[in-house]
Amino acid sequence: MAAAGGLKSQGFAVGAALDHVAQRWIGQAQTLLDARAHISNRLRYTKNQHAADESHIAGTLSGITEPDHGFDEQSGG
Repeated sequence: MAAAGGLKSQGFAVGAALDHVAQRWIGQAQTLLDARAHISNRLRYTKNQHAADESHIAGTLSGITEPDHGFDEQSGG
């Protein structure tokens, strides 16, 4: 940006072009950072949701004390 400003102030047309490229580069870098943050947030959410699901499943399964209870009565034997 400083080089672009210096070139523009000295009348070089390439200064404006360099400034345009620098502005686009900054915009693209910001877009990339935003996308990375979005992905990171989604991964964190997914990890937490899976942990909650695992905890729920473990709690449900640990409440089953007699897995075969009731099957013998229904089968007649």
